[in-house]
Amino acid sequence: MFIDSHCHLSFPELRAQLPQILAEMMTAQVEQAICICTTMEEFPVVKGLALEHAQLWATVGVHPDNEEVYEPSVEELVTAAADPKVVAIGETGLDYYRLNGRSIEADMEWQRERFRTHIRAARQAAKPLVIHTRSSAADTLRVLDEEGGEQAGGVFHCFTENVNVALAAIERGYYVSFSGILSFKNAQDLRDVAAQLPLERLLIETDSPYLAPVPYRGRTNSPAYVPHVASALAAVKGVSIAELAAQTSANTRRLFGLN
Repeated sequence: MFIDSHCHLSFPELRAQLPQILAEMMTAQVEQAICICTTMEEFPVVKGLALEHAQLWATVGVHPDNEEVYEPSVEELVTAAADPKVVAIGETGLDYYRLNGRSIEADMEWQRERFRTHIRAARQAAKPLVIHTRSSAADTLRVLDEEGGEQAGGVFHCFTENVNVALAAIERGYYVSFSGILSFKNAQDLRDVAAQLPLERLLIETDSPYLAPVPYRGRTNSPAYVPHVASALAAVKGVSIAELAAQTSANTRRLFGLN
């Protein structure tokens, strides 16, 4: 019934509880989950989870905020993405939130170059992009345009930007994914954004182990909690949870080519 389009089951706090998490997913009717890669060092574990469990899928990429990690080439990403269980490139994108006094123009060019590599790989591999953007929406869209990112498609995950950014992403053929943040009491602005977007371009996710939705806020998140994200989004869109689940699951399968 539900699909978690973005989680981190390879992270130690979740990987150690995997049998329990998978059982809880089944109980919660969470049929599939996409395990997101954040470093190439992590990729063998992420891919291994997907290979070992039919309901799990993997991505390959380097998170924009990770420094002093291995930088893959376009060719390495394309080779890694060739496995049928690897359904996307990412997560990638730009994150200027923790600049620590550094210049966006001069000192964040390494992030933009990494992002360009991932876009080129996604185009070559014919796999979608999983995009993280934080305090960097204008540059994220600019780099996408410069690299022909509309040819790859993908999703802006854990969306927290304004409606103009969301519509710009959709105009480029991208989906927009909402996390448990949508259920937070102080997230009315984000709910207002979600209300203006077409349901056929929306996904749901947990981004676990982070951002547990209400009523689990403050605890370790899990893909089993994605129905609570669905409930929050269904309320915003004025549809039933069943309709919301069916549409977002169809969207996720279409984007990532899930069977």
